[in-house]
Parts: sequence; C-alpha cells; structure tokens
Amino acid sequence: MPELNWGKRHMARLAFFRFVAWGGSIAIACAAFAAFADSTDTAKPVPKGNPALGKKIFSVKCVPCHKADGSGGVKLTGNPTPNWRDAKRMADPKHDDAYLRDCITNGKPKSGMPTWSKQGVKPADIENLIAYIRTFSAGKK
Repeated sequence: MPELNWGKRHMARLAFFRFVAWGGSIAIACAAFAAFADSTDTAKPVPKGNPALGKKIFSVKCVPCHKADGSGGVKLTGNPTPNWRDAKRMADPKHDDAYLRDCITNGKPKSGMPTWSKQGVKPADIENLIAYIRTFSAGKK
C-alpha cells in the first residue's frame, strides 16, 4: 500500500508542476504580447520633421497655391488644391506622410504641383514641411 501512496503523491506533484509551468508560460506570453503591443503602437506616429522650420519653407513656397492657413482652393492653374485643415481627409490612410512626401518630392505635373526636390528643397526640409502640414488638422476631429 505505501507504494500506492507514493504513486498518488508523485502524480499530484507532477500535476502541480505542470500547472505552475503552464501558468508561468502563459504569464510570459502575456508579458511579451503587451511589450510588443506597446512597441508597435501606430495610433499617433511621431513626426520626423520640425513644424517650425516647415512653416518658414511653407510661407515662401506653398502659400501662393495652398493659402497661409492650409485651406487650399483653386490655384492659378485652375486646379483645386487640398484642404489640409480637413481632419477627416488628413486622417485617411491614402493621405499619409508617404503620400505627402511623394507629392512634394516628385510633384504632380497634371495639377501644377512643382517637383520641389528639383528646385533645391532637401529631404530634411520636406520632412519639416510634412510636419507643418500636419499641424493644420491636428486636434480638429
């Protein structure tokens, strides 16, 4: 009979250790998931540029078509310019920073948007412009 007791105790210990091991594994997995979720939060991307520096460039190069307040309208070529104050439009994923970067860097010849990268606007200046453009719709949901 003592062997049977030993067997039950042994099985109970094994069950306890399995329980602890599974619990520890689950705790580690939850912690890893939480850390990953925090590191991949894309709700508010950090701007790469400096809006204050972008404003200086904007006031010289962009205001004639896009207006000082970023509200856009119809420019001299007769083509409409975007209203960057429209938070819904600016939150649309198709108008992300990559889209703005492409428009500023490569222009939009059909609409009359110049290719600013060929006119001396450097990549860092383009990032500053994007950061400033984003201020028009910031907090206006």
